[in-house]
Amino acid sequence: MSSLRPAKAGLRTKLFQVIFESDSRLAKGFDVVLILMILASVAVVMLDSVEGYHGAFGTLFYEAEWVFTLLFTLELATRLYCLERPLKYLTSFYGVVDLLSILPTWLALLFPWGQSLLVVRLLRVLRIFRVLRLMQFVGEGRLLIDALKRSWHQILLFLFAVLMIVIIFSSVVYLIEPPEAGFTNIPMAVYWGVVTLTTVGYGDITPVTPLGQFISMMVMLVGYSIIAVPTGVFSAEVIRSLREQRYSNEACPGCGLDRHDHDARYCRRCGTWLDEETEDPRLSAREDTDT
Repeated sequence: MSSLRPAKAGLRTKLFQVIFESDSRLAKGFDVVLILMILASVAVVMLDSVEGYHGAFGTLFYEAEWVFTLLFTLELATRLYCLERPLKYLTSFYGVVDLLSILPTWLALLFPWGQSLLVVRLLRVLRIFRVLRLMQFVGEGRLLIDALKRSWHQILLFLFAVLMIVIIFSSVVYLIEPPEAGFTNIPMAVYWGVVTLTTVGYGDITPVTPLGQFISMMVMLVGYSIIAVPTGVFSAEVIRSLREQRYSNEACPGCGLDRHDHDARYCRRCGTWLDEETEDPRLSAREDTDT
């Protein structure tokens, strides 16, 4: 969100500094209050799903939910008001999450509580998305998102490979096993293949023939062999992001060494002044000493 800018000087700029920045006591206080509100609203939604609590405190939960919704709506409106390009924020990840956190309550007004119970339940559960707003206050959140963006090609390729393995093994087991074992069609066999490959093993569908059991064993071994692949890819990207966040890519003009700290002023190998746009203060000190 570093590319977001306030609309203009004045009240909007002051609001921007409080809402989108955290370098002042007021801005930090705003972040703390917002975090507490998010946690409290999520707790209300979770407790309201418990039948006993809903029966005893349903009215209180309903009123609290509307208070949180009004406050979050006011906060989102204020965010959009102080931005130069509000639509850019509204279509960003955090903007969509902000909308998801308030829309269910407003949309619930359009659905009678006595009808479309499944839709009402869905709208109530969607409020849990408010917990995603906490990512705004985690400094490493952007680092994880960057790592996911860099590794999604490799992870997608891995998922395609896993899908092919599952379909092949599942189709073979479907041909081998009798319908009485639960393998009534290929989609059911694919369900068994996913459960077996991920080594979950629910046991609701199991091969009964020796060949089918041997294939199950091979699928589980393959699962153990490849399950760590996406984790390794993602971990490598996280380490890469950490290094880029800590180190600068600019090379030393004296010896060519790179990967200095961002706040480094001199090369750690040869001691050369790194900022080529400004003069080395040591040279100025020598000139003053000579004169």
